[in-house]
Amino acid sequence: MTLNHRDGIAAPRLLRLGFMPLIDCAPLVAAVRLQLDRKHGLQLQLHRQASWAAIRDKLLTGELDAAHALSGLVHGVQCGIGGVQADLSILLTLNRNGQGIVLSHPLAQALSAGQSLREAFTDLRRSPVLAQTFPTGTHAMWLYYWLAAQGVSPLHAIRSVVMPPPQMADALARGELDGYCAGEPWAQQAETLQVGRRVATSGEIWPDHPEKVLACRRDFATLEPETAVALTATLLEACRWLDEPGNRSQAAAWLAEPDIIDLPEVQIAACLSASDAFGTHRLSFHDGGAVNFPYLSDGLWFLSQFRRWGWLTQDRTESDWARQVAEVHATARYREAAASVLVQVPAAEIRRSVLCDGIVWDGHAPQAYADAFAIRAH
Repeated sequence: MTLNHRDGIAAPRLLRLGFMPLIDCAPLVAAVRLQLDRKHGLQLQLHRQASWAAIRDKLLTGELDAAHALSGLVHGVQCGIGGVQADLSILLTLNRNGQGIVLSHPLAQALSAGQSLREAFTDLRRSPVLAQTFPTGTHAMWLYYWLAAQGVSPLHAIRSVVMPPPQMADALARGELDGYCAGEPWAQQAETLQVGRRVATSGEIWPDHPEKVLACRRDFATLEPETAVALTATLLEACRWLDEPGNRSQAAAWLAEPDIIDLPEVQIAACLSASDAFGTHRLSFHDGGAVNFPYLSDGLWFLSQFRRWGWLTQDRTESDWARQVAEVHATARYREAAASVLVQVPAAEIRRSVLCDGIVWDGHAPQAYADAFAIRAH
């Protein structure tokens, strides 16, 4: 906090937070609307952004102090993949699940009729064009993993393009895309506009996967540790509020406003209140704190996929990976924040998951895990 010298009262620390117009920006919106920031000596200003690239750039220049960000974006920047390398920190995970893969009606109907994805793509007689939201982001990773699990190489059998999620359904309607992976409500939007259909959810690909995080520059977290802890505690309380019964209807009204998502409230509420389109793997913001802990194994999974697709050099050891992830995932700072708001912390910093292809991920031997996939960069 800063001191107001005129009256001797400590003024709240002003922080600028970026977000994308997605359902999972809800913790940031709830934190401000419930004035949880003021409780922790902060004043949060929310700034809607046009793309994940804009969030990355404004984080790095200091125009934003922290941001609602893709888990994979943070690790991609940390690795220097496709752009400048910079040191970032993940303060907490904001949500699990809640993303979808959409295909055009002809492709979705082909799958419903029993064709394999490979067969459906072959019938196009050209390379399918599929969009994701950021080259190393979660949507690219879910899309690539899902394709490869069905025998389709994302590096050779499709053309992958980057597009902001609010533009995807319209691009599908115009025939510029054959499908896309995006966060809600933009996967649902294809069905609302009747231009495509959700054929998979991210929770089917990796049940209870990490999705968005609260990210900041490492120097901010290091130079202002008390502020970073206060910010983490603020968002933890907002995530807890969102998972309490009855609160999501209020959140839907906030998210529907023009300066946040600007879609009908009923559409937002459907994404927030129900299980996903297939009745499982509900969007979760807290789950007693299990959602929010920045598991080291989650970060290592993203590095394993970067290696799988040929984006990481072979000269880095697994100890290098472990050290990097430990630096990005600020678990000690998270533990301090969680203790301050009475949120339980998991006993272990790694967790075990089984993905859609039946392969187990438990955070161990990530390089061997990456190299064992049949479809990967060679």
